[in-house]
Amino acid sequence: MLKRTISALGLVAVGLPAIMLGGIFYYALMGTFLIGAAWEYVQMFKAVKLEPQAQITIGGVALVTIARMFFPAYAQPVFIACILLAMTYHLIAYERGREQSALDFCLTIGGVTYLGWLGSFLFDLRNLPQGGWWFMLVMLCVWLGDSGAYAIGRHYGKHKIAPRLSPKKSWEGYIASVFAGLISGPLYLYIFTTFGFLKSDMSFWQGAALGVLLGALPTLGDLGESMIKRQSGIKDSGEIIPGHGGFFDRIDSWLWGTVIGYYFLVWFIL
Repeated sequence: MLKRTISALGLVAVGLPAIMLGGIFYYALMGTFLIGAAWEYVQMFKAVKLEPQAQITIGGVALVTIARMFFPAYAQPVFIACILLAMTYHLIAYERGREQSALDFCLTIGGVTYLGWLGSFLFDLRNLPQGGWWFMLVMLCVWLGDSGAYAIGRHYGKHKIAPRLSPKKSWEGYIASVFAGLISGPLYLYIFTTFGFLKSDMSFWQGAALGVLLGALPTLGDLGESMIKRQSGIKDSGEIIPGHGGFFDRIDSWLWGTVIGYYFLVWFIL
């Protein structure tokens, strides 16, 4: 728990300036996490003799995220080009004797799609008007939900959610995550609108609704990464962040949280 807390404080110290500055500083931070997660993704499947194409997967995530952040008009063509290039590569690999090329192709485009295209909502959210403040609202709900689930589940968790996927996750921890989201959304709004940092007509009820969603649904992102790790036979995607594991371990819930937060804000608030 101590390592986890120290690492989290370190991430906040580095992340807050990048979030508020935006632009290249923000991309450098989040791009590192997404591209690092892509590298870990490839290594996890290689551990069980599957072969997503590393250069296309990792390079595709880099290109898609750069396009979504800085050149959004070109993002879709870049994404499509990655898919077509992946198919071309794996066709050649099959012709050369790789019997599992069809599965490898699915893993390659799965990495580009999940970590590149879906991960780029980290940039879409930040690029909204007042995006730094909206990003912190979304991430606060996700982070506090995750922390609440970890703390309560560790001490009081008795009823397992998904014993095969993640034996340590419990319904008690999940309820704590939802409750933390319910509280953190309105509390954030109250503090930052009261002091004039965030200008918005978002009601406390809407903040609570968003918080509940961000406390409830990103757990599926965590379980999704657990599924990949279980199939790969490893505990953590990496060891780069003490107490948290790898890049993928850290952003698994972010991937869901930023998508949910982005569309909630665009559809109901902005």
